[in-house]
Amino acid sequence: MDRKKVTISDMQGKKERAQKISVMTAYDFSTAGLVDQAGIDVILVGDSLGMVVLGYDSTVPVTMDEMLHHCKAASRGVKSSFIIADMPFMSYHVSPAQAVENAGRFLKEAACDCVKIEGGSDMAPTVRAIVRAGIPVCAHIGLTPQTATMLSGFKVQGKDEESAKNLVKSAKDLEDAGAFMIVMECIPDLLAKEITEALKIPTIGIGAGKDCDGQVLVYHDLVGLFEKFTPKFVKQYVNLAPQIKEALVSFKEDVENGTFPGPEHSFPMKKE
Repeated sequence: MDRKKVTISDMQGKKERAQKISVMTAYDFSTAGLVDQAGIDVILVGDSLGMVVLGYDSTVPVTMDEMLHHCKAASRGVKSSFIIADMPFMSYHVSPAQAVENAGRFLKEAACDCVKIEGGSDMAPTVRAIVRAGIPVCAHIGLTPQTATMLSGFKVQGKDEESAKNLVKSAKDLEDAGAFMIVMECIPDLLAKEITEALKIPTIGIGAGKDCDGQVLVYHDLVGLFEKFTPKFVKQYVNLAPQIKEALVSFKEDVENGTFPGPEHSFPMKKE
């Protein structure tokens, strides 16, 4: 039986029933289709595509056009999973009006269900403006890759008392602003547990321990397609890169020695 479309109410209900929410990134039609067919609750078309698909050193160079391109492709492969579009760096920072206009494009042009923006309490007015326009917002606190330079690199956030208090305040401010869910990246597990228990809306962890309401991983990390580095919080369920390279080498050898294509891969002339 076909799975029904996942909604915000479904995710809220999972939090209230203490059922975990599954989230996975996807950046293209085929991958998004596989994630959807696996029954994953939420697909995040993340700006992480800048690193794992486009080859940038960070997520900062990713543009609106690139995000829209990948969001359109991914959404075509999805029937049931809820789709989150990551708003790229500087697409929502100039003004609330800019943020609303760009957020709207992800729903109108790419058939996404909501947008995600990074930042703490300072982003609450932006979240409020986007939500007021009728666009659901998923917030993102802790390690925020778009502004990692200001955070002195890709480091765990909220390790001292002051920064932990700031993260708790940010989470509450973003909830008050209308965010329906919050991603928490690279923060201590006990702090993530405290925030999760303090909020009415679901929390999604990535490097934030087991007590969040759900978990997200980058697809390329989970299946072993990104070999540049593997974060500590990643569980690699399969390592596809070596298998793919082996298949490619075998193809090259078959072409060079003339064993591919064989008769079974060719189309003979029809006999009269």
